[in-house]
Amino acid sequence: MKNVTRIAAVSAFALAVGSLPAVAQTTLLGSSAVDDQIDDLTIKANRDMARGNDELRFGNPDARQGMSGSASLGYSGKTGNNESQDFSAGARLRYAQGPMVQTLSFLLDYSEQDNVKEKEDISAVYDANYYFNDRFYGFVLGRVNTNGLANVATVDNDPATSIAKDAFLGFGPGYRIVNTDTVAWRMQAGVGISYLEFGDDNSTTETAGIVSSRFFYKISDTVFASMDTDIVKSDTALRIGNDLGVNFKVTDAFSTRVSYLTEYNDSRAIRSDNKLGVSLVYGF
Repeated sequence: MKNVTRIAAVSAFALAVGSLPAVAQTTLLGSSAVDDQIDDLTIKANRDMARGNDELRFGNPDARQGMSGSASLGYSGKTGNNESQDFSAGARLRYAQGPMVQTLSFLLDYSEQDNVKEKEDISAVYDANYYFNDRFYGFVLGRVNTNGLANVATVDNDPATSIAKDAFLGFGPGYRIVNTDTVAWRMQAGVGISYLEFGDDNSTTETAGIVSSRFFYKISDTVFASMDTDIVKSDTALRIGNDLGVNFKVTDAFSTRVSYLTEYNDSRAIRSDNKLGVSLVYGF
């Protein structure tokens, strides 16, 4: 597999539907467009901070029973000196019944510039947790990502070998090793089936093992750290994703998060990608 696939823990794996691009209300002076971009930046920073504060770290959340969810839709089109279209749609449905919590999410992202498609991606995720008690649970995870442009020829006119479809279905147990107000650590492991379809019409199906770890440590009332680790092993590759982050709440108005993301794939020429992120929110 040429792209790192982060198989996150079911309880933490969800599409960021709230990150759909906003349609900016541009005026001649541009003030509305700037305000929209500032709002987008604030939402992204708050989402990064909330990501480290895992809501499921202490066990089965007090989920609203029955069906709930949300949906988002964004579209913009431009004509004149150049033409473009951007469309995004996403939804998250959640159904809770006693100890069983199920979530279905999907995201559609389409972009076109001067009648040439630049993006045609569809993603869907189904995850389910069944909580036997406060510590032990079982999970089922199914997801599929499609790239509608994977068949487009490359610059040298060879068929693109980018992944056209990436699907996974797995299941297994999970256990909360530590579960206190200051330290929470849970792990889960399982087996599944991985399916890859490439732009040159080749495909491969293989079994894969997954191991995930979620660690949370409250250093003080204003500082906490988290580390999310996911490992996927198949015949194609060993893939590892690790997200280490520290959140600081300096004051009620000032908060920041520093994170370091590492993605490893031993099937690539350059096996590791590393990303440093800093999110800061200040209100007065």
